[in-house]
Amino acid sequence: MEAIKIADELDLDLVEISPNADPPVCKITDYQKFLYQQKRKQKELKAKAVKVVVKEIRFGPNTDDHDYQFKLKHAEKFLNEGAKVKAYVFFKGRSILFKDKGEILLLRFAQDLEEIGKVEQLPKLEGKRMTMFIAPKASAKKK
Repeated sequence: MEAIKIADELDLDLVEISPNADPPVCKITDYQKFLYQQKRKQKELKAKAVKVVVKEIRFGPNTDDHDYQFKLKHAEKFLNEGAKVKAYVFFKGRSILFKDKGEILLLRFAQDLEEIGKVEQLPKLEGKRMTMFIAPKASAKKK
């Protein structure tokens, strides 16, 4: 009761910190100011958090060498910028028969990007897509 009177005199709030303690622990503080500071801390943490960018590169099971090289250069650029690369082979219609071709293509892609990126997820078939994730290596980001 005494603490409530003191808090009222100071125009502040009485906040219960540990109700299970004997006697219960309370603190006299401006609760709205406390909430505001908590919100600001959360906002700052969110602003400092690294935003992960995922770039997608699409292949067909029968992608030509020229197209492959073109997409490889794009993937290198994305990894050097610090973005993750999601490479996938899309199988249309009966091309699903070439699952092995698609997997070989993705593994070759991972091998060509070995110096600047590391494979996060090996090729995995999900419906009509075979997907693989490549993340930039730490040294690649500094360039």
